[in-house]
Amino acid sequence: MIPTKGYAAHDANLPLSPFEFERKPVGDNDILIAILFCGVCHTDIHVARNEWGNAVYPLVPGHEIIGRVIAVGKNVRKFKPDDIAGAGYLYDSCKSCDSCTSAEEQYCTKGITAIMGDVERDNSAPTYGGYSSHLVISEDYAVKVPEALPLAAAAPLLCAGITTYSPLKFVKAGPGHKIGVAGLGGLGHMAVKIGKALGAEITVLSTSPGKREDALQLGAHDFRLISSKEEIKSLQGYFHFIVDTIAADHDYNRYLHMLKKDGALLLVALPEAPVKFTAGAAIFQRRSIIGSLIGSIRETQEMMDFCAAHQIVADVEVIPISQINEAFERIIKGDVHYRFVIDMSTL
Repeated sequence: MIPTKGYAAHDANLPLSPFEFERKPVGDNDILIAILFCGVCHTDIHVARNEWGNAVYPLVPGHEIIGRVIAVGKNVRKFKPDDIAGAGYLYDSCKSCDSCTSAEEQYCTKGITAIMGDVERDNSAPTYGGYSSHLVISEDYAVKVPEALPLAAAAPLLCAGITTYSPLKFVKAGPGHKIGVAGLGGLGHMAVKIGKALGAEITVLSTSPGKREDALQLGAHDFRLISSKEEIKSLQGYFHFIVDTIAADHDYNRYLHMLKKDGALLLVALPEAPVKFTAGAAIFQRRSIIGSLIGSIRETQEMMDFCAAHQIVADVEVIPISQINEAFERIIKGDVHYRFVIDMSTL
């Protein structure tokens, strides 16, 4: 077993605190990563505070992980010691269903194993996330981090990056397309950068006038304040695609009506309230609503290489692990531009 230090939630109502535990031994197909940086995603808060109702405590959050490989199993071919590796939310899957065998294991029909707050597929141990010193993971569920990427700013690519890249690639977004990005947070700011790099025209859709300057600095071609009825009316039938990154309850019909015929609303966030929309908003112009969950490992590697080629990373604020509870509260208030990343050397 591998002694490991981390920070854990021991109850939904308690702050995260130091926690020592043991990782499983390195198996024949596994790599051992000394974690260097871990991004802080709102999903970490949902899971740590049991807002989705399935938390297993003690719970070590963290699923935007970058670190140095320090040991490999005898069958490992993709990594060697000293390589920089990344790991995201997808820790394991059944490997045999149609989704897994077609390299879309994020849609495993038997359910994925998450890197945090879950249990190993053989029920032998909990899965503990990246707010920790080490990680043992199969090489099949890790990606190589290109040398061109600064590590701290690259960590959020393992979630925010792939979550926005995957649906844009699925709809073949590119030159000539008009893309709206609803919400400008951790996911939204990556959608702006990736969409622009794909060659599309990007418009940020927000109810916060203070986001205008940031949107344009991030590379958006336009910013529209959709608390204005006039702005909403002017955008009817304008976009080919809208990436909806909003995790709070909101009006989906508003965005459906902004789509052209055959346009698609791409849902990448998980509001607690059920999604509601008027059927006519989709039917009369043959519009689609497409949900998208992170991305496959193959697609995540493709995304990492794409971001290296286009010099895309997240806008981050690097913090010591001792500030994680403060960071959680600031994320809830929207007080981060646009991702916290923990420097794990401070653990």
